[in-house]
Amino acid sequence: MVQLSVLDLAYIGEGFTPADALMNALDLAQHVEASGFKRFWMAEHHNLSGIASAATSVCMCHVAGGTKTIRVGAGGIMLPNHSPMIIAEQFGTLATLFPGRIDLGLGRAPGTDQRTLQALRRGPDSSEYFPQDVVELKALLGPPQENQSIHAIPGEDTNVPLWILGSSLFGAQLAAMLGLPFAFASHFAPQALMQAVSIYREKFEPSTQLAKPYVMIGCNVIVSDTEDKAKKLFTTPQQNVMRMVRGTRGQLPPPVEDIEKIWSPMEKAQASSMLACSFYGSTETIKSKLSPLIEATGADELMVAAAIWDHPSRVRSFDLLAQAMI
Repeated sequence: MVQLSVLDLAYIGEGFTPADALMNALDLAQHVEASGFKRFWMAEHHNLSGIASAATSVCMCHVAGGTKTIRVGAGGIMLPNHSPMIIAEQFGTLATLFPGRIDLGLGRAPGTDQRTLQALRRGPDSSEYFPQDVVELKALLGPPQENQSIHAIPGEDTNVPLWILGSSLFGAQLAAMLGLPFAFASHFAPQALMQAVSIYREKFEPSTQLAKPYVMIGCNVIVSDTEDKAKKLFTTPQQNVMRMVRGTRGQLPPPVEDIEKIWSPMEKAQASSMLACSFYGSTETIKSKLSPLIEATGADELMVAAAIWDHPSRVRSFDLLAQAMI
């Protein structure tokens, strides 16, 4: 049976605050922990009014401190924005506080625009060093070596599990070369999914962390009591992506009765392409809708995102998904 996990961006819905979003993230983590989900991941995004997880390691500490067994991770940390030393110290601290429960997913994109990247004090070419930075970070989190002069304290020998995140073939190749688990961001960029998974499995080299390939597939899943209710809730992520297409991002919008009245044919086509790995339905139908994706990719794990405007509906969506799948 495929494992289920949660990707939560601590969405700030219209009419709500960052404090609401962070409290809701913890509440959701507690619910999915009780329902049997394996992981609860948060992601680094900057300068976005609708996402409260910019300080990802701090948010993770908030969630891990309020849960007991679920693995808490970053999905991911955008490593070009940071020095490996800083991330080793942050995640080494998390692993020291919550041993055996911390994951570190690493992405190559900045998670923001170029002007914000300048505000982060990182150069536009920092992503070119991503492979070297991953290797350096892995070493800092591993056992100390003879004559090593730089040590991450805490961090050293915590051996926090690393993941490579990607939406292209580059991430698949790097994860395979380093023998790391691979998470594909098909929840917003599904176009290269099948090719990336194939390359990863074909080129995988075993490592001390991982003996055989392990594939996590990102997808959007919304479950409600009826098909019609789920379809309406899905208009929130549809609007969210439509705004990305328009370049008018904002806080997470409430659902609407008829999305067709809001977007143009071009916007619909672009948003639908980005949301191709998305599924909505009732507890009676959602498993049959997800099964083709699981079978086609051979996924070991699904990382489920649900951009639902109101918190009770989001919690219920994951509860119903667990009833249908776990």
